[in-house]
Amino acid sequence: MTRLLIVEDDPDLALALRVLLTRRGYEVSVAGDGREGLRLLFAERPSLMVLDLVLPELDGWEVLDRTRDMSDLPVLVLSGLGDVDDRVRGLRSGADDYLVKPFDRTELLARVEALLRRSGPQHWAGAHVEEDLRLVPERRAALWQGSEIRLSDIEYRLLQVLVRNRGRVVTTEQLLDQVWDDALAIGRDRVKFAVLRLRRKLRTAGGPHSRDPLEAVRGLGYRYESADRPAVRSRSSAAGGPGAG
Repeated sequence: MTRLLIVEDDPDLALALRVLLTRRGYEVSVAGDGREGLRLLFAERPSLMVLDLVLPELDGWEVLDRTRDMSDLPVLVLSGLGDVDDRVRGLRSGADDYLVKPFDRTELLARVEALLRRSGPQHWAGAHVEEDLRLVPERRAALWQGSEIRLSDIEYRLLQVLVRNRGRVVTTEQLLDQVWDDALAIGRDRVKFAVLRLRRKLRTAGGPHSRDPLEAVRGLGYRYESADRPAVRSRSSAAGGPGAG
């Protein structure tokens, strides 16, 4: 049975979430504060975490940071912090999805199911080889210019889709559909922040003088450029720039 971890300090909401998800067929553990959440994360190795941000002992931001240091499991932030800055910060910090309280139960279940679907092993099959890059699906990693990079589920799928289409622009809508299972193309900023995180990892692994294969195409999406076909960039096309996505 798939195990989920809920980190939520409101006992009534935690109980409601436990009942909702248990009835859906999941095995559910609940932590009432951030420290307990990290303890259960270590002890039980859940398949997904639903994380509040305003928590006692250790706040949700710190829990998210520490989780990303040690695990690639999907994280759905469920928070009353609904400002754009909070949502942006959550996605930039590595959350896979962000849902604002109060929420619709059907939408919560749909998002949990989507995150679990794309974290399954079927999404790691088929390594793709490029001059400087090899994807290693069994470790959810990439070898970039000789250095291994650990990738989150989202980062691996994003890189996989871009490499499969190398040399061609993949639109933001296509990436949301293929990487996030979001056919409605909601939350376009998720693509931009995931590209920024992926680019940062490639740059760290390759060093300051390594080439940058990820090109943002203003108003359209992103493209992976092969080593033998260097991208011609304008200032406005830097990945994560205001036009892409």
